[in-house]
Amino acid sequence: MGVVPPHTISETLFSAETLQKRVRELGAQITSDYPDASEPLLLVGVLKGAALFLADLARSIGRPLEFDFVALSSYSGATETSGEVRVIKDLDISITGKHVIIVEDILDTGLTLRFSYLVESLLARHAKSVRICVLLDKPSRRRVDVPVDYCGFQIEDKFVVGYGMDYAEQYRNLPYIGVVKVTG
Repeated sequence: MGVVPPHTISETLFSAETLQKRVRELGAQITSDYPDASEPLLLVGVLKGAALFLADLARSIGRPLEFDFVALSSYSGATETSGEVRVIKDLDISITGKHVIIVEDILDTGLTLRFSYLVESLLARHAKSVRICVLLDKPSRRRVDVPVDYCGFQIEDKFVVGYGMDYAEQYRNLPYIGVVKVTG
Protein backbone atom coordinates (compact mmCIF):
# COMPACT_ATOMS: atom_id res chain seq x y z
CA MET A 1 0.00 0.00 0.00
CA GLY A 2 1.24 3.50 -0.81
CA VAL A 3 2.22 6.05 1.78
CA VAL A 4 -0.73 8.24 2.78
CA PRO A 5 -0.18 11.38 4.85
CA PRO A 6 -2.36 10.72 7.96
CA HIS A 7 -3.64 14.29 8.19
CA THR A 8 -5.46 14.06 4.86
CA ILE A 9 -7.91 11.30 5.88
CA SER A 10 -10.22 12.71 8.55
CA GLU A 11 -12.15 9.48 9.28
CA THR A 12 -12.62 5.91 8.17
CA LEU A 13 -16.18 5.23 6.98
CA PHE A 14 -15.82 1.53 6.16
CA SER A 15 -12.97 -0.78 7.10
CA ALA A 16 -11.56 -3.30 4.66
CA GLU A 17 -13.33 -6.08 6.58
CA THR A 18 -16.70 -4.29 6.45
CA LEU A 19 -16.31 -3.70 2.70
CA GLN A 20 -15.43 -7.32 1.98
CA LYS A 21 -18.36 -8.60 4.04
CA ARG A 22 -20.83 -6.36 2.20
CA VAL A 23 -19.38 -7.22 -1.22
CA ARG A 24 -19.81 -10.94 -0.42
CA GLU A 25 -23.45 -10.23 0.53
CA LEU A 26 -24.03 -8.39 -2.76
CA GLY A 27 -22.41 -11.27 -4.66
CA ALA A 28 -24.69 -13.77 -2.92
CA GLN A 29 -27.74 -11.64 -3.74
CA ILE A 30 -26.76 -11.40 -7.42
CA THR A 31 -26.09 -15.15 -7.53
CA SER A 32 -29.56 -15.76 -6.10
CA ASP A 33 -31.18 -13.34 -8.57
CA TYR A 34 -29.50 -15.01 -11.57
CA PRO A 35 -29.60 -18.75 -10.81
CA ASP A 36 -29.71 -19.91 -14.45
CA ALA A 37 -26.04 -20.28 -15.36
CA SER A 38 -27.00 -20.92 -18.99
CA GLU A 39 -28.05 -17.26 -19.35
CA PRO A 40 -25.10 -14.92 -19.88
CA LEU A 41 -24.36 -12.43 -17.09
CA LEU A 42 -22.10 -9.46 -17.80
CA LEU A 43 -20.73 -7.02 -15.24
CA VAL A 44 -19.90 -3.63 -16.75
CA GLY A 45 -17.53 -1.65 -14.53
CA VAL A 46 -17.33 2.11 -14.75
CA LEU A 47 -13.63 3.01 -14.70
CA LYS A 48 -11.57 3.88 -12.86
CA GLY A 49 -13.32 3.94 -9.51
CA ALA A 50 -15.29 0.69 -9.80
CA ALA A 51 -12.35 -1.53 -10.83
CA LEU A 52 -11.52 -2.84 -7.34
CA PHE A 53 -15.18 -3.22 -6.38
CA LEU A 54 -15.93 -5.11 -9.62
CA ALA A 55 -12.98 -7.47 -9.10
CA ASP A 56 -14.10 -8.40 -5.58
CA LEU A 57 -17.77 -8.57 -6.59
CA ALA A 58 -17.00 -10.89 -9.53
CA ARG A 59 -15.16 -13.27 -7.19
CA SER A 60 -18.18 -13.23 -4.87
CA ILE A 61 -20.70 -14.26 -7.53
CA GLY A 62 -21.20 -18.02 -7.62
CA ARG A 63 -21.95 -18.49 -11.30
CA PRO A 64 -20.25 -17.98 -14.66
CA LEU A 65 -20.01 -14.38 -15.80
CA GLU A 66 -18.11 -12.00 -17.99
CA PHE A 67 -16.99 -8.47 -17.34
CA ASP A 68 -15.99 -5.45 -19.36
CA PHE A 69 -15.39 -1.79 -18.64
CA VAL A 70 -16.45 1.64 -19.80
CA ALA A 71 -14.67 4.86 -18.91
CA LEU A 72 -16.70 8.01 -18.46
CA SER A 73 -15.77 11.46 -17.28
CA SER A 74 -18.11 13.91 -15.59
CA TYR A 75 -15.68 15.81 -13.40
CA SER A 76 -14.03 19.03 -14.40
CA GLY A 77 -11.86 19.30 -11.30
CA ALA A 78 -10.83 17.28 -8.30
CA THR A 79 -14.17 17.54 -6.51
CA GLU A 80 -16.71 19.35 -8.69
CA THR A 81 -18.84 17.79 -11.39
CA SER A 82 -19.38 19.69 -14.61
CA GLY A 83 -22.61 17.88 -15.49
CA GLU A 84 -21.14 17.02 -18.89
CA VAL A 85 -20.28 13.36 -19.45
CA ARG A 86 -17.69 12.16 -21.94
CA VAL A 87 -17.30 8.54 -23.07
CA ILE A 88 -13.58 7.76 -22.94
CA LYS A 89 -13.72 3.96 -23.37
CA ASP A 90 -16.65 1.93 -24.68
CA LEU A 91 -17.36 -1.78 -24.28
CA ASP A 92 -15.19 -4.25 -26.17
CA ILE A 93 -17.67 -7.15 -26.26
CA SER A 94 -21.22 -7.63 -27.51
CA ILE A 95 -23.99 -7.51 -24.93
CA THR A 96 -26.76 -8.86 -27.12
CA GLY A 97 -28.99 -11.22 -25.13
CA LYS A 98 -27.02 -10.81 -21.90
CA HIS A 99 -28.17 -9.77 -18.47
CA VAL A 100 -26.03 -6.71 -17.70
CA ILE A 101 -25.20 -5.27 -14.30
CA ILE A 102 -23.58 -1.84 -14.34
CA VAL A 103 -21.06 -1.70 -11.48
CA GLU A 104 -20.34 1.81 -10.18
CA ASP A 105 -18.26 2.91 -7.21
CA ILE A 106 -20.42 5.79 -6.05
CA LEU A 107 -23.74 7.30 -7.05
CA ASP A 108 -24.16 10.92 -6.11
CA THR A 109 -25.70 13.28 -8.70
CA GLY A 110 -26.77 10.44 -11.00
CA LEU A 111 -25.40 12.22 -14.06
CA THR A 112 -22.74 9.63 -14.90
CA LEU A 113 -25.15 6.71 -14.97
CA ARG A 114 -28.13 8.54 -16.49
CA PHE A 115 -26.55 10.79 -19.07
CA SER A 116 -23.56 8.67 -19.96
CA TYR A 117 -25.82 6.80 -22.35
CA LEU A 118 -25.23 3.70 -20.29
CA VAL A 119 -28.67 2.36 -19.42
CA GLU A 120 -30.37 3.48 -22.62
CA SER A 121 -27.42 2.50 -24.77
CA LEU A 122 -27.11 -0.96 -23.26
CA LEU A 123 -30.80 -1.62 -23.81
CA ALA A 124 -30.50 -0.29 -27.38
CA ARG A 125 -27.66 -2.79 -27.91
CA HIS A 126 -30.15 -5.56 -27.12
CA ALA A 127 -29.12 -6.43 -23.58
CA LYS A 128 -31.67 -8.84 -22.13
CA SER A 129 -31.83 -6.72 -18.95
CA VAL A 130 -29.86 -3.91 -17.30
CA ARG A 131 -29.49 -3.44 -13.56
CA ILE A 132 -27.33 -1.14 -11.48
CA CYS A 133 -25.03 -2.07 -8.59
CA VAL A 134 -23.35 0.73 -6.62
CA LEU A 135 -21.00 0.41 -3.70
CA LEU A 136 -21.91 3.80 -2.22
CA ASP A 137 -25.05 5.89 -2.63
CA LYS A 138 -25.27 9.60 -1.70
CA PRO A 139 -29.00 10.31 -2.06
CA SER A 140 -28.69 13.89 -0.76
CA ARG A 141 -26.72 14.88 -3.91
CA ARG A 142 -29.07 13.33 -6.44
CA ARG A 143 -29.90 15.52 -9.44
CA VAL A 144 -31.24 12.70 -11.59
CA ASP A 145 -33.31 9.78 -10.34
CA VAL A 146 -31.45 6.51 -10.88
CA PRO A 147 -33.07 3.22 -9.89
CA VAL A 148 -30.45 1.20 -7.99
CA ASP A 149 -30.93 -2.55 -7.83
CA TYR A 150 -27.97 -3.40 -5.57
CA CYS A 151 -26.47 -0.96 -3.06
CA GLY A 152 -23.57 -1.51 -0.72
CA PHE A 153 -24.03 1.46 1.62
CA GLN A 154 -25.85 4.80 1.77
CA ILE A 155 -23.63 7.63 2.96
CA GLU A 156 -23.90 11.31 3.84
CA ASP A 157 -22.51 13.98 1.56
CA LYS A 158 -18.81 13.52 2.27
CA PHE A 159 -15.87 13.34 -0.12
CA VAL A 160 -14.68 9.75 0.09
CA VAL A 161 -11.57 7.96 -1.15
CA GLY A 162 -10.14 4.48 -1.14
CA TYR A 163 -11.15 1.10 -2.55
CA GLY A 164 -10.81 2.51 -6.07
CA MET A 165 -12.10 6.03 -5.42
CA ASP A 166 -9.70 8.94 -5.67
CA TYR A 167 -8.90 12.52 -4.88
CA ALA A 168 -6.78 13.92 -7.75
CA GLU A 169 -5.85 10.32 -8.72
CA GLN A 170 -4.55 9.58 -5.22
CA TYR A 171 -5.79 7.09 -2.55
CA ARG A 172 -7.35 4.53 -4.93
CA ASN A 173 -5.18 1.81 -3.39
CA LEU A 174 -6.48 2.21 0.17
CA PRO A 175 -8.17 -1.03 1.30
CA TYR A 176 -10.80 0.97 3.24
CA ILE A 177 -13.04 3.95 2.48
CA GLY A 178 -12.15 7.16 4.23
CA VAL A 179 -13.23 10.79 4.18
CA VAL A 180 -10.63 13.09 2.74
CA LYS A 181 -10.03 16.43 4.41
CA VAL A 182 -9.88 18.85 1.50
CA THR A 183 -7.95 22.01 2.31
CA GLY A 184 -8.07 25.08 0.14
